[in-house]
Amino acid sequence: MPDKTFLESVGRYFDAAAPHTGLPDGLLKQIKVCNSVYQIYFPVKIDGEVKVIEAYRAQHSHHRSPTKGGIRYSNHVNQEEVVALATLMSYKCAIVDVPFGGAKGGVRINPWEYTEADLEKITRRYTTELIRRKFIGPAIDVPAPDYGTGPREMAWIYDTYRSFHPDDINAAGCVTGKPVSQNGVRGRSEATGRGVFYGIREACNQQELMNKLGLTLGIEGKTMVVQGLGNVGSHTATISQDEGGVKIIGVSEVEGAIYNPEGLDIHDVIRHRGEHGSILSYPGAQSFGKDERRAVMEFECDILVPAALENQIDADNAHAVKAKIVAEAANGPVTADGSAILAERGIIVLPDIYLNAGGVTVSYFEWLKNLSHMRFGRLQKRFDERNYQRIVNQIEETTGKSISERDRQMIVHGADEIDLVRSGLEETMITGFEGIYAIYRDQEGVNDLRTAAFALAISKISNDYISLGIWP
Repeated sequence: MPDKTFLESVGRYFDAAAPHTGLPDGLLKQIKVCNSVYQIYFPVKIDGEVKVIEAYRAQHSHHRSPTKGGIRYSNHVNQEEVVALATLMSYKCAIVDVPFGGAKGGVRINPWEYTEADLEKITRRYTTELIRRKFIGPAIDVPAPDYGTGPREMAWIYDTYRSFHPDDINAAGCVTGKPVSQNGVRGRSEATGRGVFYGIREACNQQELMNKLGLTLGIEGKTMVVQGLGNVGSHTATISQDEGGVKIIGVSEVEGAIYNPEGLDIHDVIRHRGEHGSILSYPGAQSFGKDERRAVMEFECDILVPAALENQIDADNAHAVKAKIVAEAANGPVTADGSAILAERGIIVLPDIYLNAGGVTVSYFEWLKNLSHMRFGRLQKRFDERNYQRIVNQIEETTGKSISERDRQMIVHGADEIDLVRSGLEETMITGFEGIYAIYRDQEGVNDLRTAAFALAISKISNDYISLGIWP
């Protein structure tokens, strides 16, 4: 029977992995259920008329504190979606060893139908409701951006929280994804897309996987199609092209899709859309209109990156996917039925609970920065640069040779905040993949990376329940 909801798909993934953990049924049930859901209706006066706004905050698991998860603004927000996303956050944090429980929030509005002033009213009132019910705080629950929100909204949340808690010196840690000028961290805006790139790169560096797919080792030269040029999709595409040598051959957005097997300059595509309001007029590419935009799932390529919303590949179109690797940059873009079909066809799916964990990883770094009240790199940057300079000087003196000024600057450069953030993210994504791949490779009966990822997450959460005395 086809999945009816996103939450049902998440439940099926959990149930498929649970037998491979060896855990008792009671503990598995506790890990699976959502602990708390707060449904809110609040009034906001807009254009002289009072509108009642529907909103949610779900806290899936309190095995670690605080809970952590984004806030999305969308007409499609409902309780089941928010619970499903909060559930994925718990598993995502466990896989990449970020010490948070999973949470998620949603406000049922179309943000593009409101002015900036209206959105500020809605955001501040939503935050106030969370504060009143103790559903937000640096040690309680820490929101972040998601679909339809960004640094602007996070700054409003921070300011609202601070006005209620003027004596809390850690108030900046109540939310992440803030502008850098307001206690944010450098590298946060690109974090999810960069994490997707690192995850895809790790998969492409596995000889056994590439042999199975009939692909050469490494990410360089692979062809990629990206669905969605929002924050995640655009950064995934640009970083994959610039740092990985990937050829972007197709992209889609709300207005449609374009495809050119010879390759697209993704920077030029993004610039063109900014200037013309659409990708469909991009020169030299085959265009597919709004009604055909799901055709992007059927483009011939090595790597397909769904980076928009959930339920994009299902039982209806999974048979037509031509990619060798489906990299889930969005949350839940492949339904359980669609995933089963892809697995039968030998297509590797890099699961969302691992692949898009870059956002929460760098959010963790931002939270740590807020609690420590210190910019990363402040203590060691100049010290490292002086040491590296001494080493270069000694080598030049010993060899009697000198290097160019450009090379010198590259060698002696001390790590800035963004360098450390990117390094920490890269290490996190590499380690996370190693844990998943070890289960996929070595555990009998685990036939896909998603099941391996869920099994790893469930096992790590169970360890917390037992070691912390939460489970009797």
